[in-house]
Amino acid sequence: MAPQRRAGPKAAEIGGGCAGTCADRGERRRLSSVRKSRAHQESRRKWLKVSFLVSSAVLVSLLSWSYLVSEDGVAEVLAHFSESLQDRFIEVPCSEDYDSHKRFEGCTPRKCGRGITDAVITREEAERIRRIAERGLSLGGSDGGASILDLHSGALSVGKHFVNLYRYFGDKIQEVFTEEDFQLYRDVRRRIQQTIAQAFGISSSSMYLTKPTFFSRINSTEAKTTHDEYWHPHIDKVTYGSFDYTSLLYLSDYTEDFGGGRFVFMDVGANKTVEPRAGRVSFFTSGSENLHRVEKVRWGTRYAITISFTCNPDHGIGDPVLT
Repeated sequence: MAPQRRAGPKAAEIGGGCAGTCADRGERRRLSSVRKSRAHQESRRKWLKVSFLVSSAVLVSLLSWSYLVSEDGVAEVLAHFSESLQDRFIEVPCSEDYDSHKRFEGCTPRKCGRGITDAVITREEAERIRRIAERGLSLGGSDGGASILDLHSGALSVGKHFVNLYRYFGDKIQEVFTEEDFQLYRDVRRRIQQTIAQAFGISSSSMYLTKPTFFSRINSTEAKTTHDEYWHPHIDKVTYGSFDYTSLLYLSDYTEDFGGGRFVFMDVGANKTVEPRAGRVSFFTSGSENLHRVEKVRWGTRYAITISFTCNPDHGIGDPVLT
């Protein structure tokens, strides 16, 4: 008889040995899988963090650029404060705005554009005119950031409203202004009118002063009424149908007397900016070819005069007279 094999203990030994070894191997594989999973999660967290930082940096850059273009409008500066310009003129295609109004041959714009010059009004004259504005506006002033003084109509900002300074103050006006003040005002208006006529190739006698023509004083005070919200984009020919040519004479200096407050032509694709300088004259045709706005004044006080012209004698007004 062949001897019988004793399988039990051997099987038990093999079985006991496999159970221990296999358990160890399984634990090692599990721990290895856990470590790999943790490493993958850590790597993913680092990647997400880097991606977030990069995305944030890109977003900040885009927002900064968007702010510069949409808020400050600094895409191209037509006239820097630091430069003294003899004459700078940029021609642009005329809009159709003038077609909906009566045309006056030899005056209604057929050549459109914008010009800047520092050679018409001296800084000393600008300072004298600014003092006229300061004296007049000392009689009132808006509660908000923008105050108006119109020597033609007598309109003066007082609080949240307007008064007629000639009626309101009566004979006391002659203690505020002098005939020399009004003569300087008329002379400056005449020179600006001649400059515009020459730039656009028309006769100055075909142009008429029109309303509103006024001093403005702007500071950083929060707006209290819609009259204080000077910063909205607008078209002069649309806002005031009589306007054909608009001009501004600046009476204070950008970066010296105030911050912000630059004049912005809002062109398609790129804004064009004029930095105010005392004595600088900026002028342009009043249609939608020259959509524009003024930046908010951030600090200080900005003084200027808006002087407007029409080709329609029915909308003309006379120079102010001290009576």
